Parts: sequence; C-alpha cells; structure tokens
Amino acid sequence: MTTTSSPAAHANRGRSGSALLPLLDHARIGPRHFRGRQPDDEKLQVFGGQALAQALRAATLTVDPVFVPHSMHAYFLVKGDARAPIDFHVEDIRDGRSYVTREVRSSQHGRDILRLVASFHVVEESFVEHEPTPRMLQTESGMSSVPDPEDVPLLQQWPGFRHPMEIRPVEGRCATAEGGIPTRQMWLRADGDLGDDPALNACAVAYASDLSLLTTALLPHDLTPGPAGEVTLASLDHAMWFHRPFRGDDWLLHETDSPIAHGGRALTRGAVYDRSGRLLVSTAQEGAVRAPRR
Repeated sequence: MTTTSSPAAHANRGRSGSALLPLLDHARIGPRHFRGRQPDDEKLQVFGGQALAQALRAATLTVDPVFVPHSMHAYFLVKGDARAPIDFHVEDIRDGRSYVTREVRSSQHGRDILRLVASFHVVEESFVEHEPTPRMLQTESGMSSVPDPEDVPLLQQWPGFRHPMEIRPVEGRCATAEGGIPTRQMWLRADGDLGDDPALNACAVAYASDLSLLTTALLPHDLTPGPAGEVTLASLDHAMWFHRPFRGDDWLLHETDSPIAHGGRALTRGAVYDRSGRLLVSTAQEGAVRAPRR
C-alpha cells in the first residue's frame, strides 16, 4: 500500500527531507526494544506529539509493512526529559490475518512516561461506505470557506524550540461565541519530504495532532498557556483513527473543537482533512487545565 498521489506530493520530491525523519530513525537495541533520538533544541520537556510519533514508529517497526496504522490510543503518564533518550519496549498483543495490535512502553530513567496501544490493518475493499461533505470546507453556495494554506501566514516558532512542521493557523476561524463550541482550524504539513512509507506519514500526523488540540479549550476564556501564562495544560490521553492513505508532507487542515471543560479537565476533538475536503484522520484528547502554581 502507498500513500495517495497528488501534484503537491510530486512537488515534495524536490524538497529536502523533513527534520522529523531523524526523530523517527530509532536505534534497535533488541527485537522489541528501540531507542529514540531527541531534537537539537533548547526545550527541557518532551513535546507530546513527539512522544506519540516516536512510540507509534516503534510499533510500526515490529509489524509487516502490509499492515498500516488504523488507530492508536495513548496515555501520558509523566513529563518526559528532553535531555535524555527515550526507550521504547514493544509487546506483541495480537497477530491476526487482518489486524495486528502492539503495546508500547516509552520509558526514561527507569519509569514509563507514555503507554500507547496501536492497531494495524490490512486495507480491505469497503462493504459499506459513507462520508458527508465536510461542513467547514463548504458554504451554502458550495464554495470553499477556508483560505488556501498559501494565503495564510506561516506561524513563527518559538526561540529554542522548533517543530519539524510548517504551521499556518487560519485567522478568524476560532468560534468563541457564548454558548457555542470553541473551534479552530490550522493548516499543517511536515517541513520536508517524508517519502511514500504510510507508517512514516502516519507518525507525522500523530506529531502534528498534538499542536492544537488542547489549546482549543482556552479560546472562550482568552487565556495564555505556558509556564509564564495564565493557565497550565497537561495532556492526559490521546486517540487517533486513520481512515485512508495520505501524505503528511502535503498541506492538511486540522479542525479542532472543545465541547466541554469541567472538573479540571477539558475534552477536545479533531478532524484532519486534505485540500479536497476528504476526511483522513479523526483525533481526540483530554487534558488537565489548572491555574499555574505560584
């Protein structure tokens, strides 16, 4: 199985390789034991999307390439140390003819920082199939209501912390009206060519999916996250469902919303679309939302 081809995908072959690829090039310590690299930046804590992508990559390295990721569910347990390598221990949960399941323990300093279960599927012909027209890509006249990524300014990344992604938040698309569900949209793609391996492209979207989910819950409250901000956020769990092939180095639109925040936690949901409006991936995450410690 290969990813879908498009003019943009062909253009990627003229781009240099993504900076994400070295983070997914794990050293094999044993048959089911891998060690991942850390990016060369100044952050002290492992970014959640990086931990997801690296754990998913470890799982893919134990699976026949005929099986491609179709879902993953992860729990963030403790903060990761960005100055130390991460060890990935993969357990074979099930090997079937159509589905394969793996569990990954991501550990540092003798303790688990993340647990991930990933399921893989041999792609089959559809017996039933349905898909609505994406509402955020269509207006009543049938015209696109989202600007092209080329018309959206590139987000300037933070000093000392560089994501291997190009990020273009869609301005004016954050719904924060009282009584409504806060919603945001963001164009994302890897910062270089990823190649045709579906597993690597899935890992890229796993990385990108953590960039905008939990902060969507802050939109109605006009709060700033981070150590110096007005609120602290911590991802608790993360789920993804991969519906069809895609390239993570093409522009993808991640639309996220947050239907509820209560009891110190917020739930966020997302959908990843290609430029033609086809649904590629569904995402969900719950996180802790607290006042910062003084």
